[in-house]
Amino acid sequence: MNIGTLWRSAQIFGASFIFTIGQRYKHQSSDTLKTPRHIPLFAYKSFEEFYEMLPYDSQLIGIEQDSRSVDIVNFSHPQRAVYLLGAEDKGLPPKVMEKCKSVVHISTPMCLNVAVAGSIVLFHRQGLRPVKPADV
Repeated sequence: MNIGTLWRSAQIFGASFIFTIGQRYKHQSSDTLKTPRHIPLFAYKSFEEFYEMLPYDSQLIGIEQDSRSVDIVNFSHPQRAVYLLGAEDKGLPPKVMEKCKSVVHISTPMCLNVAVAGSIVLFHRQGLRPVKPADV
């Protein structure tokens, strides 16, 4: 996954933070917008650790192709959402999906890169709710 792409999208589309569960990415130093100064990245060792730290009154939304998922076009984003993207090679495990309040998919003929999928979700959310972009 290109964490830099997702991090930059988070800044551009007004997210409060991003996070990873298990370190599966490499540090990048090519960020021209200095995104880490504006959007914190939280790194959790396990899903359980992450789940214990969810912000108060937030809803965990899984982004995954699944039998219970709804198309993002028909999805109403909650005001306090935390979007959970699966690993590109394995997706979201069933035990994680059980903890999601909602599961959303993006209808495409082929699988999307995780950073692209996350960026589309953030763009869709912003399109429905004006967001003041973070200062650059």
